[in-house]
Amino acid sequence: MDKRKGLAGVLAVIVIVAGIWLWTGSGVDRAPVVTMQTLEGERLELANLQGRPVLVNFWATDCPGCIEEMPHLKELYADLSDQGLQMVAIAMSYDDPEAIARLAQRRELPWRIAHDADGSLAKAFGNVNLTPTTFVVDPEGRIVQQTIGMLDMEKLRNRLAPMLEPEA
Repeated sequence: MDKRKGLAGVLAVIVIVAGIWLWTGSGVDRAPVVTMQTLEGERLELANLQGRPVLVNFWATDCPGCIEEMPHLKELYADLSDQGLQMVAIAMSYDDPEAIARLAQRRELPWRIAHDADGSLAKAFGNVNLTPTTFVVDPEGRIVQQTIGMLDMEKLRNRLAPMLEPEA
């Protein structure tokens, strides 16, 4: 009988701790505190974008899905950047910086682009290895979506809608 009481006590503590953990929102990942340098030489701290939704897209110049997704991301950015959407594209460490810059210029990518030269940004986001991998960070700095592979743009727009400023 004492073993059952002890087990019941342990289970009760686990349930209480799990409830507190879920109730306080600790189950939601915070975006990592990272600083990167954009292709234009700007020092960008992800935390400084807090207060607005941020799309963080890991990509590579040799990734067919990444290239196919770019026109859709450009359309999304054109439609929603005036309402506060921020976008940061992070090229993988194995990419050539000159190839990144050429592709960004040729495709006329309007958002900030950084090169993860040492792999630290991919590591900070949970060891990103596959491209494209995209994170949606809400205005409070929480990662609310991670997608490996191409995005479903309609679902993404629906996810972003409540985070955006009303249209003027």
